[in-house]
Amino acid sequence: MRASEIKYEYLEHTADAKFRAYGKTKEEAFANAAEAMFNVMINTSKVDCKHKEDIIVNAPEIDELLVEWLSELLFLFEVDFLAFGEFKVENITEKDGEFELSGHACGEEIDLERHEIDTEVKAVTYNDLRVEETENGFMVQVTVDT
Repeated sequence: MRASEIKYEYLEHTADAKFRAYGKTKEEAFANAAEAMFNVMINTSKVDCKHKEDIIVNAPEIDELLVEWLSELLFLFEVDFLAFGEFKVENITEKDGEFELSGHACGEEIDLERHEIDTEVKAVTYNDLRVEETENGFMVQVTVDT
């Protein structure tokens, strides 16, 4: 399987969870990173798309935008008890030195009968954070504190 066909992969890390996500576009790579992060916590294939949450985040740098996107999703998981299984980033734009992401996540309220919590993700970190253009599109690398 070529790297261009892989949505994400987990990397060795001593204490936390680390992964790389791929996409033909930045938007696809960011969406795949969200799926990878949620699969650290729960089995996303068991999450039904009953609720759509629109998300807009801003940051001065593209790598910080990735942290903002994932942190917002993590906040909704922890505070609103929403489990997501589908992620879509419609646009990532740069204007006046600021990056903006608009997208959404689709999921439902956490039901502990159906959604077994695997690993608790406490935060998205800046450790080894990368957003890179590759010959096949984009690769993002993220480490989350577990």
